[in-house]
Amino acid sequence: MDRPEPEKPDVLPSTALAYLDRNYWDKRFAQEEHYEWFKDYSHFRHIVLQHIKPQSSVLELGCGNSQLCEELYRDGITELTCIDLSPIAVEKMKQRLINKGYKEIKVLEADMLDLPFEDGCFDVVIEKGTMDVLFVDSGDPWNPHPATVEKVMKMLHEIHRVLKPEGIFISITFGQPHFRRRFFSDPEFTWSIEWNTFGETFHYFFYVLKKGQRSSESEECREKTHMPSISLYHDELEGEDFLFRTNIDEMES
Repeated sequence: MDRPEPEKPDVLPSTALAYLDRNYWDKRFAQEEHYEWFKDYSHFRHIVLQHIKPQSSVLELGCGNSQLCEELYRDGITELTCIDLSPIAVEKMKQRLINKGYKEIKVLEADMLDLPFEDGCFDVVIEKGTMDVLFVDSGDPWNPHPATVEKVMKMLHEIHRVLKPEGIFISITFGQPHFRRRFFSDPEFTWSIEWNTFGETFHYFFYVLKKGQRSSESEECREKTHMPSISLYHDELEGEDFLFRTNIDEMES
């Protein structure tokens, strides 16, 4: 007789504001073994490998229980450091990687707003959905709360600081260029800005910020693909991703 599949833990928050609570994440990671925000690696691998080389030193922000670092490792990128604010996520990730034999990957408990690394020590910093958490309670997306602006800028300053002179920051997000441009294009940063999209009927954004390559063109995000039309209601919306959506059409209607 077939055995019934084990029930998945109920980790959905009652409100998106729970994403700002460290206790929520600790409880969630204690129950949940794996979850991928904004699609898994297979959907954007073709873009990632254009920018991350086997010899690159890579920092992943907010690793949670994602398999991103494992996928990068299997593609020959072995100098990997992952951080998360949740000690439970960190311990479970360490154990999972040891069990799989990926002993070179470092996993640390750390705050992305105050990174415990020296200046200029990574070739690549990558985040997938981690920055989006900072915008959960941001108010008007065209004019976010000052507290949101402060946190986002702290995050970006820390990323810029730990990148090598020609390092790359990769941000995988729901955040449309209309809302990310004001942060990425701050005059204190020296990076150029490009973006791609991936996904089928619904599109996610893949930003590439190259330190030390800013020019007058970088005041605007350079689009490398056609700007998709975006609607809140798509069959492809999965899991909790919709909770991080900002819908321009709805705000303008």
